[in-house]
Amino acid sequence: MDPNSRRDRFAMAVNDEFLIRYAERCFGIDDVIYGYYVDGVLRAAGELRAVGNKIIGGSVEAAFSVEAPWRRRGVGTELMSRIVRAARNRRADALYMSCLASNTAMQGLARKFTADLRFETDDMTGKLVARGPSPASVWGEYADNATSFATAMLDLQTRVFSLQPRA
Repeated sequence: MDPNSRRDRFAMAVNDEFLIRYAERCFGIDDVIYGYYVDGVLRAAGELRAVGNKIIGGSVEAAFSVEAPWRRRGVGTELMSRIVRAARNRRADALYMSCLASNTAMQGLARKFTADLRFETDDMTGKLVARGPSPASVWGEYADNATSFATAMLDLQTRVFSLQPRA
């Protein structure tokens, strides 16, 4: 992530060590993380985390990061749609998003999902009230996750076999 992207994502300047420590804590049992990969390289990520100590039935927070060359291509919208569905399927009572007041791209993304935005000092907080899960939303999340996993495994297999020497 470039310095401006880091500031937009974390609302402060952060170094590589901070990013490594943050990434190491991203895989808790209650964390939901979606990634956008291009040629095996992570180009964007969306996170859903509990605000308190429970992700099922409590308040959750969404966070996003999309590398600059991949912005304005619908990547953030796709990640946000998956995050909103995941929050719904976990019966979240509210989904919060925070961003700097200067981060108009994130504010625009929140508005696409009819988030109620409010200004607080130098950052914006968006709140979406999640609807309850439906059989279609649960099935859709399951199908998307299963398809994405299968695609990743086929991609991995292709990469591994392409490294094998040919006889």
